[in-house]
Amino acid sequence: MIARSLHPWNVSYKEAVEIQNKLRKELVLDVSISVPKAVAGIDVSVSKSSSDGWAAVVVLSYPYLELLEESWAQGKIDFPYIPGLLSFREIPLIIKALQGLSSVPDVFLCDGQGIAHPRRMGLAAHLGVLLRKTTIGCAKTRLTGRHGEVGQAKGEYALLEDRGEVIGAALRTRSGVKPVFVSPGYAISLGMAVDLVLACCTKYRIPEPIRAAHNLVNHLREAQGSA
Repeated sequence: MIARSLHPWNVSYKEAVEIQNKLRKELVLDVSISVPKAVAGIDVSVSKSSSDGWAAVVVLSYPYLELLEESWAQGKIDFPYIPGLLSFREIPLIIKALQGLSSVPDVFLCDGQGIAHPRRMGLAAHLGVLLRKTTIGCAKTRLTGRHGEVGQAKGEYALLEDRGEVIGAALRTRSGVKPVFVSPGYAISLGMAVDLVLACCTKYRIPEPIRAAHNLVNHLREAQGSA
């Protein structure tokens, strides 16, 4: 896979914010997509004792969620952890992992935000702009916005709003378990993003493609003795 090179990665906080505001103009949302055949999950794990990082992409069939392919990359992650700038920390390594795929998945599920971000440019949105491929953000925690009460049953959700704009949804993927925060990244509507994330959830809170990528990067990190 080829990602567009639109900006440098080793930048200051101010420069990163300026890049996000510029890339926001390239967002494409509310696109009706056909039923995917392959859905990829993306996750990154970083050593607690060094700057070593691992990125993994795991591709599953849809709707059967059977393993089709996986790829990973290891490297140094030098950009600091700053809420709202996760893409600058993780995407360079994610792109390396994506280059190992033999085919292009239809949809990418990212462990991070899509447009549910102060500048509407979370990791999934940023990656989608670079790849020009459909991406969805599925985060375990809320970065910005507010939502109402979410019903306790699986499939219940409440819209996430920020400054009068709907930016995502707090979605209950397992009855009685904390919701996840779903938002479009690129080339998909919120409704389709919610439906797809829910369809990728089996008995766990996290959708299977992301869970598989999460398990892979953690295994790689532990195998290297970098807990």
